[in-house]
Amino acid sequence: MSNLLIKSPQQITLMRESGTLLARVFRALDEFIKAGISTMEINDFVEDYIVNTLQSRPASKGQYGYQYVLNSSINEVVCHGVPSPVKKLKERDIVNIDITLEKNGYIADSSKMYTIGEVLPLAQKLVDVTYDAMW
Repeated sequence: MSNLLIKSPQQITLMRESGTLLARVFRALDEFIKAGISTMEINDFVEDYIVNTLQSRPASKGQYGYQYVLNSSINEVVCHGVPSPVKKLKERDIVNIDITLEKNGYIADSSKMYTIGEVLPLAQKLVDVTYDAMW
C-alpha cells in the first residue's frame, strides 16, 4: 500500500484552505446572483474574485481546452452548462453553479443551487430533496 494517499497534517491544512476559499466564492455569489444577469457575468465575477481577491487559480479554466471558470446549469440542464453572455437569469429559474479552485497545489470542487425569485413548488422541491440527499 502506498503512502501517497495518506496526507500529512500540513497537506490537510492546505486542502482545507482551498475548500475555505471556495466557500468564500459561494458566499460572494449569494449576494451577486439575481434575475437579469447573464451566466457569463457570473463567470467573469467568479474569475475576478478567485484570481484577484483570493489570489488563487480557477482550476477548470484551460482544463481540456475549457475557456471558462465555472459551469452554469439552468433549469433542465442537468450539469456542465456553459456560460453565455445572452443567457440571462430570470424569475423562477433554478441554476447550479459548479466551480473548482486551486490554491497551493490543492483543488476544491463544489457546486451550489440557486433559486431566482419565487420558484415553482415542484422546482423548490427538487432543490430541497437534492440538498437533503447530498447530506
